[in-house]
Amino acid sequence: MADLLNIGLSGLSSNKTQLSVTGHNITNVNTPGYSRQDAVQGTRVPQFSGAGFIGSGTTLVDIRRTYSEFLTTQVRTSTALSSDVEAYRSQIEQLDSLLAGSTTGITPSLQDFFSSLQTAAEDPSNGPARQLVLSQAEGLSRRFNTVYDRINEQNSFINKQMSAVTDQVNRLAGSIASYNDAIAKASATGQAPNDLLDARDEAVRQLSTFVGVTVVPQDDNSMNVFVGSGQPLVVGNTASRLEAVAGKGDPNRLEIEFVSGASRQGITTQLSGGELGGLIRYRSETLDPTLNSLGRLALSVSDQINTQLGEGVDLKGQVGSALFGDFNSPELAALRVKSYGSNTSNAQPLLNITDTSILTTSDYRLEFDGTNYTARRLSDNQAMAVTENPPGTLSFTDSGGRDQGFQIVVGTPAPAAGDTFELQPTRRGAESISTVLDQADQLGFAAPVRAVNGALDANGNITGSNRGTGAISQPDLTSAGSSPIDLTAIKGALPVGLIYNGAGGFENPPGTPVPGLTLVGGGTFQPGQKNTYELDMGGGNVVTFSVSGRPENGDTFSIDFNSGGVSDNRNALKLADLQNKQTIGIDPSVTGSTGLSFTDGYGDLVERVGTLTAQARQDSDATSSILKQATDNRDSLSGVSLDEEAANLIKFEQYYNASAQVIQVARSLFDTLIGAFR
Repeated sequence: MADLLNIGLSGLSSNKTQLSVTGHNITNVNTPGYSRQDAVQGTRVPQFSGAGFIGSGTTLVDIRRTYSEFLTTQVRTSTALSSDVEAYRSQIEQLDSLLAGSTTGITPSLQDFFSSLQTAAEDPSNGPARQLVLSQAEGLSRRFNTVYDRINEQNSFINKQMSAVTDQVNRLAGSIASYNDAIAKASATGQAPNDLLDARDEAVRQLSTFVGVTVVPQDDNSMNVFVGSGQPLVVGNTASRLEAVAGKGDPNRLEIEFVSGASRQGITTQLSGGELGGLIRYRSETLDPTLNSLGRLALSVSDQINTQLGEGVDLKGQVGSALFGDFNSPELAALRVKSYGSNTSNAQPLLNITDTSILTTSDYRLEFDGTNYTARRLSDNQAMAVTENPPGTLSFTDSGGRDQGFQIVVGTPAPAAGDTFELQPTRRGAESISTVLDQADQLGFAAPVRAVNGALDANGNITGSNRGTGAISQPDLTSAGSSPIDLTAIKGALPVGLIYNGAGGFENPPGTPVPGLTLVGGGTFQPGQKNTYELDMGGGNVVTFSVSGRPENGDTFSIDFNSGGVSDNRNALKLADLQNKQTIGIDPSVTGSTGLSFTDGYGDLVERVGTLTAQARQDSDATSSILKQATDNRDSLSGVSLDEEAANLIKFEQYYNASAQVIQVARSLFDTLIGAFR
């Protein structure tokens, strides 16, 4: 009877444990990361009898969790990838809406500004039309400023998010280290602490939502966690930290440092995956290039408009004033150069823009070893050739001989050996653009030179009339020695009279060729055709005009300073034409290289961001599907099924009752046996 009783008791005990494990599964059905557990039974050592081995009951062998390292790793990897893409997508969608919006983008303001120029060109002496140009210029500069501010707010948000995420990473790293310690101690008994293992796996999964990690299991059931290119975030029961600190090259951009004990290592560019990886990727691949592209456009608009205005004259006969502020002011030039925190000198070089049409959208890094300067373009990591001429002024060209469109003025104090500088030629262009002209009559809408049929007296009045049908077009200033132009030099070279000699040439005085006058294409004047001439007035100032018809011998054509250009709109038309003129991204090393217009330049930026946004949405859908599939695969193995557990409850309850019945039978037999001896 004792054997039967022990068998029943063993079954009762084992099934009680089975019911406890089943109940534990059911109550943890909604616990994140929980893996279903099973109680594994085995037979006890049988007893030998003359008839053979007789079973002695059951025993509990193990409480085992249903777990796959492969499926768990898939979930962890998919989580890191999905979080990375989601963080990137949430940011770029905001940027895309800002740039492409009909009320928030740059295009509407650009169109309004050039429309006002077209209106003013139709009646250049109209005061309200001129005033509208100033108003629209102010609107355009403010639109650039506003878009820059909105994009820069994203940078501030990313900084805050990076700080918050690193705090979460450090918290979870500490939890994982604590779990490692508890698991290693519990595993010393020879059995795996299932619930602790599940809790640690869930902590690692949560960690992967913030940053991509690599997990390496250890013999004592602990696991080491690595980030970046192998930096040990958790080793056993010891956790290191990540810290978001001000960037060495740009304090406005936080960088990530790996902190282990007293040592620090910058790992920003090495991190990938998770929310942190997505934010860093968005900032480097999209945010910074967008700010640089927008800044380049603002610099080009400011430069081209101011340059063209400086080649015209206003209603008072003076050189046209600049409409936008000087982007090479010492204050702005200094802001384009960031000194690394490790620099030993107080040097503050200045970065001056020399040619906005050939600027790239990249940042640069400049280093000084005490003797030589070296530079690298960060967008493609290409080394730049640094030329110092004159002393203290540095110019940069790439491997193709392309000038980068800016120069560095070293100044004093001079850099020290080991100093490093971050160069940002276009980063603040959209922030710094401003409208400075407030007098509409100072807009240089007129051309500086004019042409008339006939000779001029000392007061600029026409004397006499020509006998032939020859006519001279209004001259075009095709080459300005400087902008703003030197009116004194131009006035000194004018007026110039062209006296037709009847033999295919112009003279003044008769018998003497006109200095600086050349017929484009060579040869002699062809009556009845359009003949194009260039007149070099000295100082780099060249005007182009044409003479057509059939002039008679002695007919005179005069070119003079346009002192009364009230109704002259030639320079205003050139200003309006800048809307479609290719002035951005020209490669000077390629003959005939064409760039982009203002509208196309901004359109190219919007298209690039739009393409990246569409790609991010596709990536988001794909990674979400991959994560769901990986999670479903894991749950199909490790997840708790309430239907299955309910069936187990019934089964183990029946087992329990049956084991109890065995005990009852053993008791009844024992009582019968005792009764037989009474």
